[in-house]
Amino acid sequence: MTSPLAAYRARVEAGDLQPDPDQVRAAERLDELGRELALWRPDAWLGKGAAPRGLYLYGPVGRGKSMLMDVFFESAPVKKKRRVHFHEFMLARHAFLRRARENGQGRDQLIAQAAKEVSDEARLLCFDELQVTDIADAMIIGRLFERLFADEVVIVATSNRPPDELYKNGINRQLFEPFIALLKDKLDLVELAGPRDFRLERLMAAPVYYTPLGPAADEAMNRAWARLTHGAAPQSTTLDVGGRVLKVEREAAGVARFTFEELCARPLGAADYLEIAEFFHTVLLEHIPKLTPSMREEAARFRALIDALYEAKVKLVASADAQPSELYAVGDQSFEFERTASRLMEMRGKSYLALQRRDAEWRKGVTQA
Repeated sequence: MTSPLAAYRARVEAGDLQPDPDQVRAAERLDELGRELALWRPDAWLGKGAAPRGLYLYGPVGRGKSMLMDVFFESAPVKKKRRVHFHEFMLARHAFLRRARENGQGRDQLIAQAAKEVSDEARLLCFDELQVTDIADAMIIGRLFERLFADEVVIVATSNRPPDELYKNGINRQLFEPFIALLKDKLDLVELAGPRDFRLERLMAAPVYYTPLGPAADEAMNRAWARLTHGAAPQSTTLDVGGRVLKVEREAAGVARFTFEELCARPLGAADYLEIAEFFHTVLLEHIPKLTPSMREEAARFRALIDALYEAKVKLVASADAQPSELYAVGDQSFEFERTASRLMEMRGKSYLALQRRDAEWRKGVTQA
């Protein structure tokens, strides 16, 4: 199996990636961890040495953190391994704790059981986009990770923030600070902070709005998907929307791909779109039709979707049957749709594409349509 460093160099040589010193340094450390994992025997009787130290990759968006972790995960010589978005992981832990609390168990016992559920499934756990903005997460994460480390789960995580800035200005942050100390004690910190935002360069390498619909637009969307995900294989995931499951059929590297029918022809609402906007930094939306007066509900959902993506500064790549101003020219929502058309135009521009996606706190100020 190709090592992370060899796989990274192969992509550079193929022209899929541009060489970057920080990425090389991170790939070398991931390569070293891969060799340590190959020698590790986590289930051996009486143990065969301590678990290898994990890694915490951090830095601004677009520096290649998720890409490097994916390369590492694909080649990691561990049978029981899992790669998961941190938000999805915490949603599942909260669901587990809610179920367990119904049986009247104590908090410490619940945390231990939640950690064991994880360690039974994975000895290597790769988190993408570790961030803590929710008080509920902050209150359990320290105890949970303490148990995971005690159970010798090796953790690799990516984050836009250094550990000391996690849950910054959060409620009762002093209760969260032991978790920061734990991360710094158990994981090696690797910063990727080069001057180039590769994600932005990939977004600006081609248009992000394709019209009219047809084979050329479909092919352009396929190229955009491959470019933005580094050619990663799409996978499915589920989002928790107030206890209701929202299935995302295609996602990779923080990018989600939907058809208009998937998002706007089904009975979804603002809460679903807000969850998507929080979970993914880029959304590909295909086959947007011209909206007729009879498609009133679809038009309303589309407006709510664009509002959610715009407020979060999520990047949108779309294929549509017409330019934004012509998508809904006639109908009882045509006046309200003017704002949507304006936002779609703005979201195509370099100024918008250069904006950083907002943290989860942005949701509190969104007016739900």
